Amino acid sequence: MVGYVCAAGVANVMRVLAFGWAKNHMIVMPDADMDQVVNALVGAGYGSAGERCMAISVAVPVGKETADRLIDALTPKVEALKIGPATDPSAEMGPLVTAAARTRVLGLIDRGVEEGAKLVVDGRGFTLQGYEEGFFVGGCLFDDVKPEMDIYRAEIFGPVLSVVRAATYEEALSLPMKHEYGNGVAIFTRDGDAARDFAARINIGMVGINVPIPVPLAYHSFGGWKSSSFGDLNQHGTDAFRFWTRTKTVTSRWPSGIKDGAEFVMPTMG
Repeated sequence: MVGYVCAAGVANVMRVLAFGWAKNHMIVMPDADMDQVVNALVGAGYGSAGERCMAISVAVPVGKETADRLIDALTPKVEALKIGPATDPSAEMGPLVTAAARTRVLGLIDRGVEEGAKLVVDGRGFTLQGYEEGFFVGGCLFDDVKPEMDIYRAEIFGPVLSVVRAATYEEALSLPMKHEYGNGVAIFTRDGDAARDFAARINIGMVGINVPIPVPLAYHSFGGWKSSSFGDLNQHGTDAFRFWTRTKTVTSRWPSGIKDGAEFVMPTMG
């Protein structure tokens, strides 16, 4: 679809704004507040059943101790997610959008297991009484995911969070830097120097510092880099003005003597 939109736009000499897939990472530094991190990941990773372009689908803890603490704290939260229909106000997560979406997500989970990732929380067998034919998938949590795995490379677009362990900050930084997609990214840390370095160096369109889903207010631009966005502009903010409008330049010169008493005076303070 993105290719069709781009081709049709170019063929008709029209501007094109087209968004692609995403694979949003959250870097978890050793000094991060783990309670804050876990709560942020549950909301950002499993809210809307993971079916949103700014969902966090990859957590990158820095250091073995950080990773172990994250898995230990996150596992019971994912297991306790209340899944239900939209009519249930207490439900924390609903079904996927279609049967085809459910089949695709389940297939990617199976593929992750086949490739050797550790499925810490397995939501594949979830069923909801009274909604047995619904498109539900329970929350899933993978550990020891590797960059070469399909579940890391592809946007799953479901309630699946992958933990990719990094030994150092530089290794953690390199993961989203090297990924094909560059929609959004976040870092959780108490270290201002690390946060500023991360924001300056990362090649991602939207960056959150202790913010899990870095969606800016509408007067800032919204959109990713790399294969997450096609076109020279993004939406919202000044980019939107440039996309939806054309500039006009008027150059004027007036002959002298048309009006008597005309003068040019610079205002002064006094």
